[in-house]
Amino acid sequence: MAPLGDGVAPAAAAAPGLVVSFGEMLIDFVPDVAGVSLAESGGFVKAPGGAPANVACAISKLGGSSAFVGKFGDDEFGHMLVDILKQNGVNAEGCLFDQHARTALAFVTLKSNGEREFMFYRNPSADMLLTEAELNLDLIRRARIFHYGSISLITEPCRSAHVAAMRAAKAGGILCSYDPNVRLPLWPSEQAARDGILSIWKEADFIKVSDDEVAFLTQGDANDEKNVLSLWFEGLKLLIVTDGEKGCRYFTKDFKGSVPGYSVQTVDTTGAGDAFVGSLLLNVAKDDSIFHNEAKLREALQFSNACGAICTTKKGAIPALPTTATALELISKGSN
Repeated sequence: MAPLGDGVAPAAAAAPGLVVSFGEMLIDFVPDVAGVSLAESGGFVKAPGGAPANVACAISKLGGSSAFVGKFGDDEFGHMLVDILKQNGVNAEGCLFDQHARTALAFVTLKSNGEREFMFYRNPSADMLLTEAELNLDLIRRARIFHYGSISLITEPCRSAHVAAMRAAKAGGILCSYDPNVRLPLWPSEQAARDGILSIWKEADFIKVSDDEVAFLTQGDANDEKNVLSLWFEGLKLLIVTDGEKGCRYFTKDFKGSVPGYSVQTVDTTGAGDAFVGSLLLNVAKDDSIFHNEAKLREALQFSNACGAICTTKKGAIPALPTTATALELISKGSN
């Protein structure tokens, strides 16, 4: 496979614009032995997690500019997480602490194939209690891209804060990026999850979904392009479907296609989609002609596929996020 351009990753070629991620950051407790249930696990590895925070760290680790907006418990875990953001080069001026609620925890079971099962402790956790009045709208308005998931839509007051932040971004001409990141145990029901996720669907400029999420949202076969295209709407600039190690499919109003993935020794799939999204947003923030230039998009997606693959080779999300050099090394091996 040909190297990317002149051998410099798209991620490293220029200083990109600011990407602001909104939502949850929590502690993932991962069994220290793969393939066992939570009850059977003798010990757990503590890892920072939460999809929007993972995306912010992925961007900064690749040399981009990122910030995080969210709320933490005023506890040791909360302060630890904000310190981790700062250590990873993420702007934390949008982070708040709540004295009356704990930082969210998740116990994540790794099955023998590296896939995950979740048990959450958040009733309510501090991230759910962020209010519209507490938003750092100045930070959001400085963004080139505003990125979010769907977990922040589940309960008030965070849902109203999410919607207000998104509307402020849209009013400022800021690109809105949505990765629904379906976590069914957190929603009251499957239908509530479907309705909640789709309630803000048409606000986004860019949407990334996994093949499993396509199947969930459409209640149909994710491999059937008709089902994927049922998620398309007028005004959407780019829809990406990730297909695990097979790679990804892309859809714009002018072109569509697929980019193959990379086969690696999978240890833990946690954060792989976030590494993918972060690397792609980095390139969009730098040059949004990517939405209209298929060659540029394919090059960026090749890089994103490599970033996602590398993230599966270690336990945890943020500790496993790739650098530009490791992604380029995988691409140069051409092992897809």
